[in-house]
Amino acid sequence: MKTFMQKIALTAISAGALVMANPTWAKLSADEIKSLGTTLTPMGAEKEGNKDGTIPPYSGKWLGAPPGMNFSGTGKVYPDPYGTEKPLFTITAQNMAQYASRLSEGEKAMFKKYPATFRMPVYPSHRDFRYPDKVLANVKDNAASATLADDGLNLKGAFGGPAFPIPKSGIELLWNTQTVYRATNEIATYDQAVVYPEGNIAWGRVSYKILAPINNLSLDRKEFSGPSNYFNVTTLVPDRDKGTIIVGNETTDFANHPRLSWQYSPGTRRVRQLPSYGFDMPNGAGGFRTVDDDRLFNGSPERYDWKILGKKEIYIPYHAYKLDDPKVKYAEMLTKGHIDPDLMRYELHRVWLLEGTVKQGVRHQYAKRVMYVDEDSWNSVMADNYDSRGELWRVAMVNLVYAYDLQGYHVRVALYHDLQSGAYLADRLANEQAKPAKINSGELKASDYTPDAARQSGL
Repeated sequence: MKTFMQKIALTAISAGALVMANPTWAKLSADEIKSLGTTLTPMGAEKEGNKDGTIPPYSGKWLGAPPGMNFSGTGKVYPDPYGTEKPLFTITAQNMAQYASRLSEGEKAMFKKYPATFRMPVYPSHRDFRYPDKVLANVKDNAASATLADDGLNLKGAFGGPAFPIPKSGIELLWNTQTVYRATNEIATYDQAVVYPEGNIAWGRVSYKILAPINNLSLDRKEFSGPSNYFNVTTLVPDRDKGTIIVGNETTDFANHPRLSWQYSPGTRRVRQLPSYGFDMPNGAGGFRTVDDDRLFNGSPERYDWKILGKKEIYIPYHAYKLDDPKVKYAEMLTKGHIDPDLMRYELHRVWLLEGTVKQGVRHQYAKRVMYVDEDSWNSVMADNYDSRGELWRVAMVNLVYAYDLQGYHVRVALYHDLQSGAYLADRLANEQAKPAKINSGELKASDYTPDAARQSGL
């Protein structure tokens, strides 16, 4: 007998209801909402494992650090709960045909581009961690109350977790990736490195301060109003851009309240409003990625038509604690073409495939993007981005860890591979920083994200 989610996946492939560019949104039935936490996990994933046992059933047995683990609190390195495990096998260019049905198009392209060096160590899959009870309650409430308006650009009635735990359209699935339960506030210094084919590296470093009231579990959903997210990114490296600050905020209503942002320039000591900070504006070290590449997609979904392609079992980056080990130095990690494959950890998980195609008459560097969305956390974990000729151009991967202070999955090292140039960007590096990120420390407030705040904190 097919599970409820398997029926949805089959429908997504065969029926037009899930692939409409401008669907009519319908409320979930009472039975569908009741399935959350019963036949489905509280987050909306399939509870059962797969047929051959390579994906285990969901257990959700751990909230926060596992029993007996020594974790002293936020701002500390996360101990690896699976650190003693060895790879089950390693996928290479030579044996990839054996595993092709469980590889993304981007992974296949990486084997083709780097046949001698790219490989994927595959570890046992785990579904041991869960989210706080309040998040799970929020998800169920969202299932009953979340709605879309203004052609999907205006999300209402969602708070403290994914908006549509049983997505019926591409735009609903896209909004899930944007309403993932994340840190209410995050303070970090992250290094960025663009590694060119010959081995030269262009470095960047940013101070990163994020505030997300939409994830503030101390609030009742009725108390939540105003911007959903605030951002403050200060450039520390390279020297030519040192001291540049970008602050801003956004709501979940891009139709009527677009993202607002301002930039402080240390050369002029002035703050100016940015007319449109987002989409395919160059960003990161060397302008290597786009603004909306962060977390694989962010900001308004307005330039794309979104559709669900179905669900698949795919080897994806997961539980990537090794990449944050302070003993691992950048010189070891940042090898030519891609980071050292032995530092990666891939697990087999079920993912939703979400396709975005640029709308007629609209432009973006990426004419099409295919995102792979983890069913258990709703995080986007990989993206295949295509150019205007329909050729696969950039392959992006996000490494997730379960953050014990957050009690949820947290985005760590992000990788953006340019198949045409042979260069790649490694973002959110922290191995050689004095302190890891601080999560939910309560130090940030909305007034830290105004033009005046940027001016006062400027160099």
